[in-house]
Amino acid sequence: MDRELLIEAVKRQMPEKRYRHVAGVVDTAFVLAQRYGGDPDKAWLAALLHDYAKAWQTDRMERIIREQGLPPELLEYDKELWHAHVGAWAVREELGVEDEEVLDAVRYHTSGRENMTLLDRIVCLADYMEPSRAFPGVERIRELAETNLNEALVAGFDSTIVHLLEKGKTIFPLTVLARNDLVREIRAAGTTIKS
Repeated sequence: MDRELLIEAVKRQMPEKRYRHVAGVVDTAFVLAQRYGGDPDKAWLAALLHDYAKAWQTDRMERIIREQGLPPELLEYDKELWHAHVGAWAVREELGVEDEEVLDAVRYHTSGRENMTLLDRIVCLADYMEPSRAFPGVERIRELAETNLNEALVAGFDSTIVHLLEKGKTIFPLTVLARNDLVREIRAAGTTIKS
C-alpha cells in the first residue's frame, strides 16, 4: 500500500486531534531514526500505525483480545494498553502489514519490553515526546533525547510509572521490565543515569 493510502486508512480510524498526534509522532520518529541510525522508512511506517486502534471502542478491543488470542493479561491492566496489541493485529489483518519489526514497534509502543529493538525505542520515545505532548517531565525527555535515546526512554517510563502510582493504578509488568533492562544497558555502557 502506498503512503497516501496508508495515511487515509489511518485517518479513517480516529478523530482529527488524534491524527495530529500521530503526525507529530511520525515527524519525531523520523528525526530520531536519523539521529540514532534507525531505518527512517520503518520508523515512518510504525509511527503512522502506532495508534491505529486507539479510538476504537473498548468492547471492540476486548473482543479482539479474547477472540484473536492476544495476551489475555492485557485485560487485567489499564485499557490504555489495549490499543497497541489490538492495533498490531489490526494493521496486519486490515492493511496487510507483514513486517514483524514494524508490528512489534506498534505492539510495544505503550508498554515497552525487554530487549527493545532500535525501532521499538524510536517509536516509543517519539510517542512520549512529540511536539504536542505536555506533561510534567516531557521537556527533560526531549532534552535527553538530543544525546541519549536510552536515557530519554528511561525518563519516559519513569514518568509513566510515577503517573500510575499517583493514580493508584497497577503497572503493566513489561513496562517495569523494559525500564530495568534499559537501566542495565546504560550501566553496562559505563554511563550513569542523569536524574
